[in-house]
Amino acid sequence: MRKLSDEQMTSKERVLATMNFQETDRVPIDYDANKGIDLKLKKHFGLDANDRDGIRDALGVDMRGIKAPYKGPRLHDLIKERRVSAEWGWRTRWVEHATGGYWDFCDFPLEFAEYDEVMNWPMPSPDDYDYDSLEEKCEKYKDYALYIGDPGLACIMNTAGFFRGMEQHFVDLALDDEAGLLLVDRFIAIQYEQTKRILERVGDKLDYMWLGEDLGTQHTPIIGKEIFYKHIISRQKPFFDLAKEYNLPVMLHTCGSSSWSYEDYIKIGLNGVDTLQPEATDMSPKYLKETFGGRLFFHGSISTAGAIAYGSVDDVIKEVKDTLEIMMPGGGYMLSPTHSIQDNSPLENVLAMYEAAHKYGRYLK
Repeated sequence: MRKLSDEQMTSKERVLATMNFQETDRVPIDYDANKGIDLKLKKHFGLDANDRDGIRDALGVDMRGIKAPYKGPRLHDLIKERRVSAEWGWRTRWVEHATGGYWDFCDFPLEFAEYDEVMNWPMPSPDDYDYDSLEEKCEKYKDYALYIGDPGLACIMNTAGFFRGMEQHFVDLALDDEAGLLLVDRFIAIQYEQTKRILERVGDKLDYMWLGEDLGTQHTPIIGKEIFYKHIISRQKPFFDLAKEYNLPVMLHTCGSSSWSYEDYIKIGLNGVDTLQPEATDMSPKYLKETFGGRLFFHGSISTAGAIAYGSVDDVIKEVKDTLEIMMPGGGYMLSPTHSIQDNSPLENVLAMYEAAHKYGRYLK
């Protein structure tokens, strides 16, 4: 699918220029998918099931994440019919549906925990990660835009929900529950120290930092401004400050109707926003471009709950073309699905999305 002879920039050059609101040879492209449709795509391209790089190259993806893998001991026992995180101890169960399945968080081991139990819950040490592999990874992917983090970095509400359940976590925020807030502060502190160590090793080789927070329902903010200021953005600001030390732009993953928060994030150093579910209130490409264009770059906007899942190939092509026509002028847009592409998305629709991105996402004809 990717026509290298037609491209005049490296992936790194393309993404960096886009983040600086410059028009390039084509829009940068990103990818994420659930296991079922990911395997179908790999089979279509004749790739091995574990060939993560191969599928990204086939689709023309311009970014690669740089992580320090966990190498410490298993801190939490295995449980039958559950996946248990070796590092953190949260649990997931397999949920089947008509087109595949997924691992969903369950059991919530700290849902009713008091302060002492949270304090004693085993969590990884920042020493338990393989920082020695980072330079090699950066060299391997040097022509791509390299990022540190992902939507889970500095993500307070979602991550605390993995331990406490979402209902209890929102009660924690509303009532300033000391056990719930201790949980947040413990895992955020570990994330921060791990991030700092990665940057100390390879910060000069990275291109941006990716943070996350789910901030909206489809129609409204998920929390009020008072809680947002008191418990969310105040805890995330140190990550923005750390990125600034290394001159790294910050992109924030924001699910649902989240644009209500962008002005506050811009004040502390936000450069770009991710996900951008177009069906949510004040998240359409037109609204975002008119309101924040030139101040924030955009990553997302191709809905995994829209044409790619429920429409025809022609519907997918139209959605991609319409989005590009709004978002491309003046640079600042990277095409990506709004979430992991779901298993109910027909293969031909997913292929059409990426083919349309390459065909219509070009500035230089």
